[in-house]
Amino acid sequence: MIEFFTSYGLFFAKALTSLIFIWLLLVLIFSFSKKAKGDDHFEVTNLNKKYKNMADSLRFALLPKKQLKQALKEKKKANKQEKKNAETEKKRIFVLNFLGNIKATAVKHLRKEITAILSVANSNDEVVVCLENAGGLVHEHGFASSQLLRIKQKGIPLTVAVDKVAASGGYMMACVADKIIAAPFAIVGSIGVIAQLPNFNRLLDKHGVDFELMKAGELKRTVTMFGKNTDEDRAHFNEQLEDTHDLFKDFVKENRPILDINEVATGEHWLATRGIELKLVDELLTSDDYLLQASNNADIYEITYTIPKTISEKLSTSVQMSIDKLFFSWWQKEQDSKLFN
Repeated sequence: MIEFFTSYGLFFAKALTSLIFIWLLLVLIFSFSKKAKGDDHFEVTNLNKKYKNMADSLRFALLPKKQLKQALKEKKKANKQEKKNAETEKKRIFVLNFLGNIKATAVKHLRKEITAILSVANSNDEVVVCLENAGGLVHEHGFASSQLLRIKQKGIPLTVAVDKVAASGGYMMACVADKIIAAPFAIVGSIGVIAQLPNFNRLLDKHGVDFELMKAGELKRTVTMFGKNTDEDRAHFNEQLEDTHDLFKDFVKENRPILDINEVATGEHWLATRGIELKLVDELLTSDDYLLQASNNADIYEITYTIPKTISEKLSTSVQMSIDKLFFSWWQKEQDSKLFN
């Protein structure tokens, strides 16, 4: 009996210790997640200096010691001359990076960045948006497109650079630009609308589970995941998709009138090499080459609005990124099946 109570006491002590440890760990995580995040701020990177430092680092590494000393002296002289020339006003290019997801969540930073740029830029400057976006929710990407329209409405030239993908909602954003450049194998287009959802009605019915949907308004809800969908429900839902598609086409046509909208608004996507033939793209060029060439005659500034994240927000972002990767993987398979079937 004594051995039983001794064993039980040791077990209870271990269990209690484990619970206390878990509780303390949760408290610690929670307290970190609730800490003040710090001030949000803008990070401004001078890309001219960045390119020059990269080139100098490589050039100096390849020089023999004697030539290196001479090169360093010449660099000092060149730096002094640059300071004198800095007083001469040059064209400015403001670079923004937009990495899209289903909900276009990066728009919360984009709107701040654009507001800051519009407060200092003029019609002699230029804004370059390096865009990577496979699309997602219509209203979210419509809002992101509206942010880019603010730049054009101020009379500031807008260039969108696509290195990987600007499809569906991504192309809705890209078409706003005065000029679209893209890497040869970047994906563009996909001007269409899609909606897919499973229906579990038969499964629920098989297991004797009733699903009741209460609504006020005949068309408040048509197609549903759990109820029985009728042909009338599907027809109305399809009408909504067609209407959204028409609005999408009108938006693209208005902002890029050179397109034959009936030819490109089939929901298909193209590689930029084909996209340039369809006028979806203006020039085959990577963002790196475009900015490097422009640095010879303009001052280039990369603008990033930063909001420090709490631990809980970082975890949430990781989950969202995983979901987006799954979505893009599915989307890519869907598009590839259209190409090869």
